[in-house]
Amino acid sequence: VQLVESGGGLVQPGGSLRLSCAASGFTFSSYVMSWYRQAPGKERELVAGFISNGGTTTYADSVKGRFTISRDNAKNTVYLQMNSLKPEDTAVYYCKGVRPPLEVWGQGTLVTVSS
Repeated sequence: VQLVESGGGLVQPGGSLRLSCAASGFTFSSYVMSWYRQAPGKERELVAGFISNGGTTTYADSVKGRFTISRDNAKNTVYLQMNSLKPEDTAVYYCKGVRPPLEVWGQGTLVTVSS
């Protein structure tokens, strides 16, 4: 049972990145997926997520209109498209999958927004 994030890196303010989270070892389509982030010295927070497997999504106010979560069940992958990035988006980004009572976390990928 594994989630592996990729796509992080250094980007200038105003730039874009797309994070990917590849799942293996479990039935990905039955899990509700979300993205979290944790900035230095701060608590982990929800960035974007599916409320259910029906496709309804939710976003943190700080990223609404800039970030988009999507999933491809055929590829067992969830994505986070991040546009108009700001220095305050700098954090380690984690994906999470939930199918109660089970919960799976990835190891995280670092996003640094800096000029």
